[in-house]
Amino acid sequence: MMSTEENRNVNPEVEEELSEEKLNEQRMIRREKLKKLQDMGRNPFLVESWDITAFSMDIKENFEEMEGKAVSLAGRMMANRHMGKASFIDIQDKQGRIQAYVRQDAITDEEYQIFLTYDIGDIVGIEGEVFKTRHGEISIKVARLVLLSKSLQVLPNKFHGLKDQDQRYRQRYVDLIVNPEVRNTFIQRSKISHTIKKVLEDDFGFLEVDTPILTTIAGGANARPFATHHNTLDLDMKMRISNELFLKRLIVGGLDRVYEMGKMFRNEGMDRNHNPEYTSMECYMAYGNMEDMMDVTEQVISKAALAATGSMVIEYQGKSFDLTPPWRRLNMADAIKEITGVDFAVINTDEEARDAAIKQGMDKDEVKKMTRGKILAEMFEEFCEDVPEYLDGPVFIVGHPVEISPLAKRDANDPRITRRFEGYINGWEVCNAFSELNDPIDQYERFKEQQAQLDDGSDDEAHPMDEDFVNALEVGLPPTGGLGIGIDRIIMLITDAPSIRDVMLFPTMKPIEK
Repeated sequence: MMSTEENRNVNPEVEEELSEEKLNEQRMIRREKLKKLQDMGRNPFLVESWDITAFSMDIKENFEEMEGKAVSLAGRMMANRHMGKASFIDIQDKQGRIQAYVRQDAITDEEYQIFLTYDIGDIVGIEGEVFKTRHGEISIKVARLVLLSKSLQVLPNKFHGLKDQDQRYRQRYVDLIVNPEVRNTFIQRSKISHTIKKVLEDDFGFLEVDTPILTTIAGGANARPFATHHNTLDLDMKMRISNELFLKRLIVGGLDRVYEMGKMFRNEGMDRNHNPEYTSMECYMAYGNMEDMMDVTEQVISKAALAATGSMVIEYQGKSFDLTPPWRRLNMADAIKEITGVDFAVINTDEEARDAAIKQGMDKDEVKKMTRGKILAEMFEEFCEDVPEYLDGPVFIVGHPVEISPLAKRDANDPRITRRFEGYINGWEVCNAFSELNDPIDQYERFKEQQAQLDDGSDDEAHPMDEDFVNALEVGLPPTGGLGIGIDRIIMLITDAPSIRDVMLFPTMKPIEK
């Protein structure tokens, strides 16, 4: 049997931060403890299962019903307080923490001496009776305790925590253990995703589908794709930047309402709102239009907030946003007029637009080849998007020029713009939607223009030609409304997360050089 004096439990929850030398010493001690357990025939890594009958919060919330009953639970030991022949330990399971009371005379002398060698971070199974201590804390009186897995690393202590932000992202498994609020963020994320799907399916009748991630043409958006190679087919391929064109093919095929929530990949910059791998939801509704997609947007986002927080009013970084439908509508040209005074209602030529842009301080060389529509979009982006609180919303921006909307239907009253909207909350674009272009001739011409920009290098994010998609449109696409929502940004807003990395379990990170 192990000597508890020689191998006494070292609790890392000390006030002073451990040095690397001390950490290495602690790790070696843990390995020595494991070896002695194995030599005794008590290798924890041979344990395959544990029968769980209760969880921490369920016990606490239903104490009157659970008091005096035998329970079996398992989790990670996060604290211990040894007092001679009795100890208190905190067990952390998927719901939270609960205290366990371990007495030497309840589990035998030998078992108690072995238990005293267990470390913070070890995973244990306990069986015992639910009771309340003299101090009123709901606890488990342990009758049996088994080491289910030995932790060979030292968890960050409660005083210093996992301080380095990059390390938190790289070692999310540790972050989840020591920071309950992080765990809660991802529980909320799951609720949000589930609610969005539920609203789409139950309220609007959408069918969930799966479309390819690898494709020869990365279409459906204006973005730079990741390139890869299929060895068997000896074929250069790209990772999808959108699933729009596949989903619209399904509408052509008669699946009238389809949606997909999944990963997209764009080989672009990274900041607090952007990650090259992110989650998007796109849905398409046959016989629907832009206004129908506004309704879908309002419902899925407001109800997701309600499910995760209990309210449609969310707090983000000290600001409040009321997501209750209906949301405000704002025309892009009207926004430019409000902020700059430039009135595109009286600007009808490319030259007039260029002159107005230059007077506002835009670079003369950059605008000299731009069309009126391209300049309108650039002015909105440059002068309106960053105005404090102007696009806090929620607000739908409408009136997008044809030049930046190659997949959207033209406006019947003004063919220079499209039936498109972008939704903004906190000044961030969170969604993009169209009355979808279903004219194959118009679509082909727009693809042709975009492909020319790719070929001459004037826009490396222009949309490539996709002749099979044009062929699908020629078969016949009904009037259709389409919507794409950036799920990660919505989750950031609802969970009050300052960075997109805070809502991704394993965000893209540059490997550490050794």
